[in-house]
Amino acid sequence: MKLSKQFPLNALRVFEAVARLGSFTKAGEELGMTQTAVSYQIKLLEENVGEPLFLRRPRQISLTETGERLAPKVAEAFDMLAEAMASLRKTTEETLTIHSTATFAQQWLSRYIGSFQLKHPNMAVRLVTSSTVIDFQRETADVAIRWGRGNWPGLMAHRFMELDFAPMLSPKLAAEIGGINEPADLLKLTIISAGDHWWAQWFAAAGVENPGLDKFPKNEFGTQILDASIAMAAQGVAILNPGHFQEDVASGRLYQPFPLTCNDGRDYWLVYPENRRNVPKIKSFRNWLLEKFNIEQS
Repeated sequence: MKLSKQFPLNALRVFEAVARLGSFTKAGEELGMTQTAVSYQIKLLEENVGEPLFLRRPRQISLTETGERLAPKVAEAFDMLAEAMASLRKTTEETLTIHSTATFAQQWLSRYIGSFQLKHPNMAVRLVTSSTVIDFQRETADVAIRWGRGNWPGLMAHRFMELDFAPMLSPKLAAEIGGINEPADLLKLTIISAGDHWWAQWFAAAGVENPGLDKFPKNEFGTQILDASIAMAAQGVAILNPGHFQEDVASGRLYQPFPLTCNDGRDYWLVYPENRRNVPKIKSFRNWLLEKFNIEQS
């Protein structure tokens, strides 16, 4: 059934209270309405039904036969609505939806989210990964992990991780050309995602002028994870955030030949709508994440 604008929902709410409490005055006190406003809503409903719903006597009211038939059905309907809303609130309160870049989700969040759930055992976590920037007005998410400069209107933004970058490759591949002794040696190998502006910035910082990146394919694989996988397969050199691949370095799958790292001003940020900053589950996740990165909270 589709409710039209003429459906007297507010009047039914008032009727339910009056019928339950047996008093216009008490119903008004419960609903925060004047007795006159309560009487007006009952009048509107009676006009809609076409029959009186209450017998009005001095200092006493009672339901008419029509009112007695209507009252339990209205009470049941509002109970069902209240139950539905409570169920939704419970589900919403118990599920934290995180929207994240794929690289951060796989290389950091998936490894540490267990400690968050240990602290909040009654909260389920739903993780959505995407390279697109989420629009909180159009998509379902409580918080998001974004990389950028933190200037997103309408959002609270907390920078928690610097997104530095440097060339990384397989030790096996480096050995095949006699080692990487100076930055220009990297150009003897295949440059993965050579169109990434990080490469030009890093080579400039390393003092390599005109590195000739145009001769390499301008592939774009979308995430550091794929670039790193190609590098670990000894198929080229990737420009990566070393912080994401510490375990791969420790295991010998990757290595960073030079300590020089660069940063283009875009880092990792935790963001969420300003008007939801006090939602308990968002506060819990924010506090946990910033504590993990030793970020002081204002």
